[in-house]
Amino acid sequence: MSARGGIDLGGTKIQAVVVDDKHEVLGDSRRPTPHEGGPQDVADAMAETVRDAAKAAGLEPGALAGIGVGSPGAVDDGAGTVTSARNLPGWEGSFDLATSLSSALGPIVRLGNDVQVATDAEFALGAADPGAPEDAEQRARVLGGAAGEIGHMVVRRGGAHCTCGRRGCMEAYAGRAAMEITARHKHEDGAKTDLFKIMEKRGRDRLTSGIWARALKREDKLATSLIERAVRALGAGVASAVNLLDVETVVIGGGMGVRLGEPYVEKIAAAMTPHLFSADRPPAISVAHLGDLGGAIGASLLVDRS
Repeated sequence: MSARGGIDLGGTKIQAVVVDDKHEVLGDSRRPTPHEGGPQDVADAMAETVRDAAKAAGLEPGALAGIGVGSPGAVDDGAGTVTSARNLPGWEGSFDLATSLSSALGPIVRLGNDVQVATDAEFALGAADPGAPEDAEQRARVLGGAAGEIGHMVVRRGGAHCTCGRRGCMEAYAGRAAMEITARHKHEDGAKTDLFKIMEKRGRDRLTSGIWARALKREDKLATSLIERAVRALGAGVASAVNLLDVETVVIGGGMGVRLGEPYVEKIAAAMTPHLFSADRPPAISVAHLGDLGGAIGASLLVDRS
C-alpha cells in the first residue's frame, strides 16, 4: 500500500487526510486555521494536522508517498510557493510552503489551487458524473483553474469588505469567516442572536458550520438573514461563472454547503435562475458527494502526478 496525504487549507480550518491507493480515507484530522502570526505559523499548524491524520491511520508522516496541498492564493507548484493568500494571516507576499512542509514532515509536497483540487476530486470520485460528455472535464477544470478564485468574483461593486482586502467579493457575503465578522459587528450593534450563545455552549471560539445550522434550526433571525444574503451572492456569482464558461455541473462544497445540504443547494439554484443567460437549460447542481473531506482528498490526488 502506498499511502498519501492531502491538506485542504482554508481561511477557517485546516483539514488533512491520509488515503490509500483506492482513495479510501485511512485517517483524518482538523484544526482551526491560525488567525494571527504569518505563513510559517499556518505551515506549522498544517504539519501538526498531517501528523494527527497520519497517527489516526497508524502511520508516521515520513512513510507517506507524498503530500498534496489545496491552497488559496496564487499557487506555483514548480516553485513550491503560495502568494497573496490574503484570507490567511499575514500572507501578503510569497512563501515557500512546499519546502516548509517537506522539511517538517519528510515526503515530497505538491501544491494546487484549493478550488481546482476539490473540483478534480468531485469529477474523479464524486458528484461530477464520469458519464457526462467528454468535454465536461475540461469545463470543470476551467472553473477550478483559470477561474479558481471564484470566491473573489465581484458580485457588488463597492460592496462589503472581503477578508482579501477588497470590496464586493462573493466571499465577502458567503465565506464563513466574513459571515462571522458581519455577525459579530451586528451583534455588537444590538442585533439579537443565539449564534454566540451556541458557540459558547459548544466550547468553540468561532462560528462553525454546525453552529450556523443549529441557529437556523432555531429560526434565529440574524443567522437566517446572513444565510439568505450569502445565497443571493452565490446565486449571482455562480450564475455569472456559468454564463461565462457554460459548465454543465455545479458542485456546492465546503463545510457550510455540506452541512446545510440539499435545501441550501435548492435555494442557491433558485437564486441563480434570474441571472442565467440560458435559464431554460440550467446546469445540474448538487452537494459535494465527498463531503467536507473532498478538498483534502482532491489534494492527495496531486501526489499521483508527481
